[in-house]
Amino acid sequence: MSRYVQHSKILHRVQNGKSQVSNIRLLKVKTLALAFVVLNSAFLAACSTHTSNKEQEQITVYTAVEADQLKRYQWELKKAYPELRVKWVRDSTGVITAKLLAEQKNPQADVVFGLALTSLLVMEKKDLLQAYKPKGVEHLKTNFVSPKSVPTWTGMDAWESAICVNTVELAKKSLPIPRSWQDLSKPIYKNMIVMPNPASSGTGYLDVTAWMQIWGEQKAWTYMQALDKNISQYTHSGSKPCKMAAQGETPIGISFGYPAFKLKSRGAPLEVVYPSEGLGWEMEASAIVKGTKHLSSAEKFINWSVTRSANEAYAKNFSMVAYQGVETSSPDFPKDLAKKLVKNDFYWSAEHRERILAEWSKRFEK
Repeated sequence: MSRYVQHSKILHRVQNGKSQVSNIRLLKVKTLALAFVVLNSAFLAACSTHTSNKEQEQITVYTAVEADQLKRYQWELKKAYPELRVKWVRDSTGVITAKLLAEQKNPQADVVFGLALTSLLVMEKKDLLQAYKPKGVEHLKTNFVSPKSVPTWTGMDAWESAICVNTVELAKKSLPIPRSWQDLSKPIYKNMIVMPNPASSGTGYLDVTAWMQIWGEQKAWTYMQALDKNISQYTHSGSKPCKMAAQGETPIGISFGYPAFKLKSRGAPLEVVYPSEGLGWEMEASAIVKGTKHLSSAEKFINWSVTRSANEAYAKNFSMVAYQGVETSSPDFPKDLAKKLVKNDFYWSAEHRERILAEWSKRFEK
């Protein structure tokens, strides 16, 4: 064998050996890199899971707030506490109240938001509300905060009763626009009025208790007996009678101010009447449900509900809000509205709620 050929074979073996070493080294590098990626991915996944669990604080909130109002409130809450994920359960006041009472031994809600105060006071009496003093509560008007040393509820806003009159439909019948509660009981309006059922609607109940506080219980029942002859339908929603009046489905709807002014601004042929004897009114309030398994998240929610920004959102829909110095931005509400409200004893209304509703149902539910 020539030296040249032998040298070439040796050189090939050396180079081949180097190649094999390089391949082994490359394989080790790739293996280490892959292991790093796997470990790093596992680490990131663990961090992601931890962060996700931390960020996604889910709570269940029961509310009777009108659906179109709730959208804005949801947006404001998200800005303040983006980590809160809320499962909203919305229905009329009576339905939400009944649901909360039925679940009292096994609470499903963490927070109640925007429920009639008279309903929350029923829950308070049964010791179903978690006492909590939210941050910034000192900025609220005193009558919008539970009088207990550690509040069991905080108010948001107040809404008032109103009569929605379809002026076109009433003109067709050559009838005058009613200006008082007593006017509604006149025989000329037979089957022309729609009213919310007080057993399911907070608005309906505030009307009944207002009449009782204006005239006394006996005269109020006599009035309701006469009014019932003119009622064509009792609805489960407080805003529904006004919507029906706006659409011409009824000439007159007993409702409340917010939907009345909103529908009128959209072109509905409505006149909004505040009865001369005085207006029933209710307070929307919020509370933590006792027994919640998500107390810290529920406290965050209540902290937000009493903030100035939250109250500014409420003020777009209501003439009165809880936060001192925050006024309604709506030009529709009269400036002297507070003077038109009856002196409302919320604790009396809550104390006698079951008795009053049972009597009303016996007399008027058909």
